[in-house]
Amino acid sequence: MTVTLRVATADDLLAVGQLHQRSRVAAYSSFLPPEALADPTPEAMGRYWAERWVWERADHVMTVAERDGVLAGFSYFGPDDAGDPATGLLNAIHLEPTERGRGVGRALMVDALAGMRARGWRRGVLWVLRDNTHARHFYERGGWSPTGHTRDDTIGTTPTPQLRYARPL
Repeated sequence: MTVTLRVATADDLLAVGQLHQRSRVAAYSSFLPPEALADPTPEAMGRYWAERWVWERADHVMTVAERDGVLAGFSYFGPDDAGDPATGLLNAIHLEPTERGRGVGRALMVDALAGMRARGWRRGVLWVLRDNTHARHFYERGGWSPTGHTRDDTIGTTPTPQLRYARPL
C-alpha cells in the first residue's frame, strides 16, 4: 500500500472538496455541534475549492496524497495572510478520516515545509482551531509552536476561536 504525493490539478478539486468536508466532520465533531458541520455539503466544498483555485493557483500550492491511486489527503500553502514576505502560510492539511494516524498527514506536512523553503520563506505559520487538540498535538510534534496570537471565526454560526502557530523553515 503505497502513498504518493503530487501537485494537484483542476481535475482533483471536486474530490478534494468532498474529502475536505468529510475530514472536517470527523475532526471537529467532538467539539462542534452537528448543525455547524452540516453545511457546506461535500459538493459545495468541491465548488469552493474550484473557485478558490481560480484566484490563488498562481501563488499557492495544493498537494494531494494518494494511497494506491485513491485520494487520501491534501495540503495547501501560500503566502502569509499577514503580508510578511519571509513567511509562508500552511492553510490546510486534511485527510480522509480512515487515513488518520497512518503517516499521510506527516508526509503532507514534510512536503509542504519543503515547498515553503523552496519559495524562500524562512518561517511558516498556520491557524488551528483552539479546541482541535488532536491537530494541535500533530503540529506541535512537527515543530510548530503557538505564537500567542488568536482570532475568532465561525463554522456555521458556531464560534471557533483559532490559535496561530509558527515554526522556522
